[in-house]
Amino acid sequence: MLPRALLFLFSVPCAWGFNLDAEAPALLRGPPGSFFGFSVDFYLPEAQSVSVLVGAPKAKTSQVEVMEGGAVYYCPWHLGKSICTPIEFDSSKGSRVDEFNGTMEQMEFKSLQWFGATVRSHGSSILACAPLYSWRTTKDEPEREVVGTCYLSINNFTKFVEYAPCRSDLNSARGQGYCQSGFSAEFTKTGRILLGGPGSYFWQGQVLSATQDAIEESYNPEYLVLVVRGQLETRQANINADDSYLGYSVAVGEFSGDSTEDFVAGVPKGNLTYGYVTILNGSDIRPLYNFSGEQMAAYFGYAVAATDINGDSLDDLLIGAPLFMEKTEDGRVQEVGRVYIFLQKLYGMESVASAVLTGHQEFGRFGSAIAPLGDLNQDGYNDVAIGAPFGGQAQQGVVYVYNGLHNGLHPKPSQVLQGHWPAGQTPDFFGFAMRGAKDLDGNGYPDLIVGAFGVDTAMVYRGRSIVHASATLSIFPAMFNPEERACTLEGTGTPVACINLSFCLNASGKHVPDSIGFTVELHLDHFKQKGAVKRALFLRSRQPHLVQTLQIRNGANSECREMKIYLRNETEFRDKLSPIHLSLNFSLDPEAPPDAHGLQPILNYLTHNYIEQKAQIQLDCGEDNVCVPDLQLDVFGDHNVVYLGDKNALNLSFHAQNRGEGGAYEAELHVTVPPEADYTGVLRNHGNLSSLSCNYDTVNDTNIVICDLGNPMKAGTSLWGGLRFTVPRLVDAKKSIQFDFQIHSKNANNSHSEVAPFLMRVEAAVRLSTHGASMPDTVSLPGSGWVPGRLVQREQEVGPGVCHVYEFVNEGPSAISEGILDISCPLRMQGRAVMYVTRYMVPANCTSSHVINPSRLQLEQIPTPLPWPEQHYVQRQDGGWSSLKCNDEECFQLRCHMGALQRQESVSLRLYFRVWSKSFQQRENTPHTIQCEAVYHVEKVPYKIQPLEQPSANLKVSTSLHWAKTETSQGVPLWIIILAILIGLLLLALLIYVLYKLGFFKRSLPYGTAMEKAQLKPQAASEA
Repeated sequence: MLPRALLFLFSVPCAWGFNLDAEAPALLRGPPGSFFGFSVDFYLPEAQSVSVLVGAPKAKTSQVEVMEGGAVYYCPWHLGKSICTPIEFDSSKGSRVDEFNGTMEQMEFKSLQWFGATVRSHGSSILACAPLYSWRTTKDEPEREVVGTCYLSINNFTKFVEYAPCRSDLNSARGQGYCQSGFSAEFTKTGRILLGGPGSYFWQGQVLSATQDAIEESYNPEYLVLVVRGQLETRQANINADDSYLGYSVAVGEFSGDSTEDFVAGVPKGNLTYGYVTILNGSDIRPLYNFSGEQMAAYFGYAVAATDINGDSLDDLLIGAPLFMEKTEDGRVQEVGRVYIFLQKLYGMESVASAVLTGHQEFGRFGSAIAPLGDLNQDGYNDVAIGAPFGGQAQQGVVYVYNGLHNGLHPKPSQVLQGHWPAGQTPDFFGFAMRGAKDLDGNGYPDLIVGAFGVDTAMVYRGRSIVHASATLSIFPAMFNPEERACTLEGTGTPVACINLSFCLNASGKHVPDSIGFTVELHLDHFKQKGAVKRALFLRSRQPHLVQTLQIRNGANSECREMKIYLRNETEFRDKLSPIHLSLNFSLDPEAPPDAHGLQPILNYLTHNYIEQKAQIQLDCGEDNVCVPDLQLDVFGDHNVVYLGDKNALNLSFHAQNRGEGGAYEAELHVTVPPEADYTGVLRNHGNLSSLSCNYDTVNDTNIVICDLGNPMKAGTSLWGGLRFTVPRLVDAKKSIQFDFQIHSKNANNSHSEVAPFLMRVEAAVRLSTHGASMPDTVSLPGSGWVPGRLVQREQEVGPGVCHVYEFVNEGPSAISEGILDISCPLRMQGRAVMYVTRYMVPANCTSSHVINPSRLQLEQIPTPLPWPEQHYVQRQDGGWSSLKCNDEECFQLRCHMGALQRQESVSLRLYFRVWSKSFQQRENTPHTIQCEAVYHVEKVPYKIQPLEQPSANLKVSTSLHWAKTETSQGVPLWIIILAILIGLLLLALLIYVLYKLGFFKRSLPYGTAMEKAQLKPQAASEA
């Protein structure tokens, strides 16, 4: 069994500032590595200065041969400048020895005893315990047993006595041998000591109690085993109670209705590890109440505290379960910790927790420590601090302060405390030890000590005096009338329109000065952007802001101030529509001197120190200055039907009129948009529609478009406008949706128009488009590979192949959940077979009227990649469906049950077949056409609202046939070829002979006869 810090290797929510001085706490430092701050308490002896006690269970001591014996430090308070010194509780020189079986043996072991792990004080008495102290029993077989021990300082350090109730003759595992007395401890109001020893009786645990007088009377330093008169203690229970840890935590409070305080003890591993807390009678230690945990292994009872939190003078009970786990929104389980609040009534304790507080940070160990704080804010209800030693962003630790109420504790913390040092590499354990409800500095407000033993530090947070203040702000009249210029600017004499402003402030508080200083800040038109012209100014200073310092008498009547603000000339600004905002913010004067304790008072965290009012600029209200509008509104739409599955772009126009005798101020068009729709903008450049300024907002989970119609919307105004919407989130639960239009104004009379609804029907509609093709579209017969009279074994031998493609597209707007596709093609025409179907491809389940590929021919491989899964290529080989006829001839019919088809999605079917060339052998000159028809029927749409008519589409695909001229395929005999060649040569020779006889081959000279040559010479010579 280990101390609490070792038994467990254990976002701070935003909170208001409270009166603990969190900005400048006093830091008390101890020796490094001593675990200074493991336990803390106040020390308030009579006629002595108030001090702080801090336990350091791993501190080194001067005792001989004792390693890290632990110590308790005494820190006198001097406004945070305390110097801590160890208290010498044990004056011995080390572990005691005694003769045992003839030899001197070491009888106790003080090294690593964790002295100072528990520190408690009462008046001038201090109790300090070492729960890991062990001793050597006096049995025949020596055994070292962890019994724990405590030392009691009596009468302001004048006497020290030891109290070790578990160092007894009952030492053994089945007795008190592992008691660890002093693991937890507390004083009653009368000074009686209560100890917890969770290791007794096979860790069933034990609670022990004795008076200081009895302990002092029985003490004898010569004896290790002592009997204390009148000691109360729990005894061993049934074996089922083993490993329960009774006394893991203890507290005292009055729960039995007598004058004796009772004992509260945590049993965090009892009740099948659900944990429980028991209240024992303070007179005879009999059980009074038991409170059980709600979750296994949550360590319910790890920390307990008793204090009156609801102001009924009855002690209430708080129980911590730092390992409590809860589910997050995403279903994940996380450890957050929880504190349970049980209120005491006049008839006794409630059996069920009246409230619970749950931690916010995973593994923060919220509820590891609970400290009553007394009445921090002096409101009549005691407050409580709850520690989360591993909380915070750096896991330094967090302390939450909760205020008491008439019905328990406020569910939200009023203040969150964290360490004032850089984050280190190891946990700081800030908030593991806490002590409050004592006034350390005497200012009338209780203080709080928080230990952080991971950094050997204790922090003192002092309670500051609280000031309760309230203020009022008023303006009259609430509207500037530019025509009434009742004020004059000093220095210029310029008349201006003005209104009156006044504010009042009062304050009170306990233990605060008689005069309380405040700073009051006033701002005009503060919502205007930086650098923009402020429309209203203070009359005297001509500035938009004013700062005043006031001294308010504590508890006296309100202190008031009056002043005037004026409206600038209309030529100096353009915005005459929006209101002029006036704000007041007050705070305590930061320059006020601190009180005698060095602290500044603080405003109550619930104080409303910010107030706002606004004034209007009056425009055009007639002679009586009373505007009574008559607002009329009509709405029109470009269509009144919206379709499921569509975005449904929608234009809505309106006609707004003011037929009254006065303007409508801050006139706005409010359009309540149904949750299925979205606002997309204003219709611009569209006919005579006005340009609008509109905002889209959500108010109480309702989407609203707000458009400015003018300030004022003058009498006689006739305004046309238009808004654009989409309706993409239609559901079939509604058969209609509705837009509500209404004009709002700030006028006192006739401020609203009648609601103008625009109702739209919700319908489902589907439009189908078709695409079809024959590949090829014309076929030449007989086709490649076809031979008349041959036994057909392959599909090529039937005739040319054809593929028909049928595609159907859902053009929307609605989706299709089920459809049927019917294909009808002629198998025979005029008694002759024309088609041989080989396969079809479609992503659906289909049935056919005839067997596909009935002759089981060898099919060729399709070269193109398949667009659907493999199973959609496998054709059914069985028939069994027939209902249609094709021109009174035998038909091939295919019916496919199609699945869902979203908008713009398509489905296509490919039908492969061969044309019987044999059937067209004797019809070479007769053109033929094979025509197939596909019909797609929409069976169902995925809505409760069905289309008014179930749509369908049909598609016809044709293939033209013609017979190619047949060329002979028989060879010419060789003798005919030779004879033809010889006859050709004979004819060639005869032709040459005839030409020869005719002189065709006689050559003529180029210049004729010799005589001709002679005649030509002179001429030729002369030419030369």
